[in-house]
Amino acid sequence: MSRLTLRVVQGADRGRVFADLRPPITIGREEGNTIQLNDERISRYHCKIQDDNQHLVLTDLESTNGTRVNGQDCQLRILRFGDIILLGRSMLLFGTAEQIAGRLQEPKTSDEDVRRSPAEREADFDLDAELLAAAPKFRDANVLPEIPERLSPSQAAQLAELFEYFHTRIGEVVDSVQINDRKSTISVDLATWQNLLQVYSRLAELIRGIADPDFRLPG
Repeated sequence: MSRLTLRVVQGADRGRVFADLRPPITIGREEGNTIQLNDERISRYHCKIQDDNQHLVLTDLESTNGTRVNGQDCQLRILRFGDIILLGRSMLLFGTAEQIAGRLQEPKTSDEDVRRSPAEREADFDLDAELLAAAPKFRDANVLPEIPERLSPSQAAQLAELFEYFHTRIGEVVDSVQINDRKSTISVDLATWQNLLQVYSRLAELIRGIADPDFRLPG
């Protein structure tokens, strides 16, 4: 079994990356867990991930507030790279970029996949509404934060390069969105959704790195 990575993309530990882990892995707020999170809504020993019969299985350890995978409550769940694990107010992305890319390249040959239309094979889960409501937001979403003044030429170039990177990656999502005017909804395919999660995770890491000079950004 390959080493495992979990990235915190939302919550008090946003931006932390737990890499090179071997199952079994326990997650909770108590010392002694493989992953200890600073979240009062997470139980002392909240859930575990273990290797069983060549599957990675997540088990909720009778936590107070439960565990969700891709927005769905679960007691026992086989994990796949790219899944989102919701614990308390924390959101974790499971897998490295390479592992998630490998999942997207897997052939879809099951009877269920054959029966489902392309639209039905899109990302089919909702993020936790309460969790998203608790996420930090600007007071006015229409007012952009100011760019720092007196940047040196190299700093300005670095900042522009960073903005260009995220502008390009988000643009890829925008270009692939399918709009359903009749239902007033939009949809994206799974690969695009996973790419957006990668950008979201990277932003979390950058924010933590700026706030904490001792934090080392993953390569």
